[in-house]
Amino acid sequence: MTGIYIGGGGSGYTQPQNLLLEYTNRHGLIAGATGTGKTVTLQILAEGLSAAGVPVVLSDIKGDLSGLAVSGSDQGPLHAAFAKRAQTIGYDLTYQAFPVTFWDIYGEQGHPVRTTIAEMGPLLLSRLLGLTDVQEGVMNVAFRSADDQGMPLLDLKDLRSLLVWVGENAAELSLQYGNVATASVGAIQRQLLVLETQGGDRLFGEPALELADLMRTAPDGRGQINILAADKLMNNPRLYATFLLWLLSELFEELPEVGNPDKPKLVFVFDEAHLLFDDAPKALVDKVEQVARLIRSKGVGVYFVTQNPADVPEDVLGQLGNRVQHALRAFTAKDQKALRQAAENYRANPEFDTAKAITEVGTGEAVTSLLEAKGVPGVVQRTLIRPPSSQLGPIAPDLRRELMGASEMAGKYERTVDRLSAYEMLSAKTRAVAATAQEDSQPEGREFTAARRYDGGRSGTGGRRIEGKNSPKTPSSQSLGEAMQKAVIKELSGTTGRRIVRGILGTLFKS
Repeated sequence: MTGIYIGGGGSGYTQPQNLLLEYTNRHGLIAGATGTGKTVTLQILAEGLSAAGVPVVLSDIKGDLSGLAVSGSDQGPLHAAFAKRAQTIGYDLTYQAFPVTFWDIYGEQGHPVRTTIAEMGPLLLSRLLGLTDVQEGVMNVAFRSADDQGMPLLDLKDLRSLLVWVGENAAELSLQYGNVATASVGAIQRQLLVLETQGGDRLFGEPALELADLMRTAPDGRGQINILAADKLMNNPRLYATFLLWLLSELFEELPEVGNPDKPKLVFVFDEAHLLFDDAPKALVDKVEQVARLIRSKGVGVYFVTQNPADVPEDVLGQLGNRVQHALRAFTAKDQKALRQAAENYRANPEFDTAKAITEVGTGEAVTSLLEAKGVPGVVQRTLIRPPSSQLGPIAPDLRRELMGASEMAGKYERTVDRLSAYEMLSAKTRAVAATAQEDSQPEGREFTAARRYDGGRSGTGGRRIEGKNSPKTPSSQSLGEAMQKAVIKELSGTTGRRIVRGILGTLFKS
């Protein structure tokens, strides 16, 4: 069985600790306090997977992981420390760069990443906007109405125009789909404005991300490492968590069943994983646990990175077979309880106390338990993590731009496309209805036209406009609005809509 060398364990750190490729899709956990070496562990995990031909998707919170694109240096004090560590664990350290593609929702530090409103779906969108249950119900009515009317929802202006239409026709829609409170429509619109102000509107639109572009291999057979710039994205943690959850759900929906492959088709790394579960409703957590359990058979491994294992719900934590635990600090009673719980999740080693070891391991060292033959959890070991082959730390902005320009993805997602969708359809219908209503507002009789109401002086009035209490009057603005509203409802209600495909989490909630 082939595997990824993580480091040396056991007495003298001479016992190799390998992450077996055939069990890499059994998911994993990388945990530890700030500054204990989680980023290096992430880096060597990505290196090992890429070398084995496995594509990787990971988020770069601090910008440090961009160094994967550049070879490490054999000069300076850092090399001396790495060389000493490599000698200790019996590792042949060679420096090399790896194939990297940079992505960024904001399109600044990587190729733009977009999805559509329809693909995000009402559940994740409600989570992103922090909606109440009542407001989420209105959001579901809006999506169902768009389905029934055949109106594609691609970007934020599509959703805004749809919500305006829902608010104007709340009475009619309530009879068909359930109560629609106009106050809830207004609250949703305000949250959309906040999202746009934070730059979240850049996430929605076309061309949408093709998952196949995340699962590429380089010409030399190594897996492509996809790095999502998340330093700016972390200013909106809910947007960060919702986007990565959407990406995970899309992988679950689109990939076919593969059973137990020799190596995973893709490994997905979720840094700052606690953000996924903070303030999340139980229904959403249950679905995350369901996706994590089932996506294994699609050949996808999911690795959660966080400071404390307690940040991950127990049902999800139980799905994580491969674990790398860096040092935890137990300064308070709550910390000590979390430490004991973390230690209890490992297969005990009679040579040392696991809880004590977790507090004693230094930077670059960890307590590891990796799946062995037949998927059995390995005995916990104190492990010295191997040094990375690529550069430790971020690359220069100029080099990043150069790599982006040379990427296969250059130019594919940079230019947005605004095709016919809900906004254009509703705008066109409104203009058509307004024109029809304006024509209908003129009385049919020739004697009542504006030309006839001005007699040109032939009747002795001196060319004055004839006005009086018996003069015909044009319809009021209120009747015009009513005519527009009725015409829009009549026209849309006769449309044969097509269903809009959206994310698997939305689909799962229908069951």
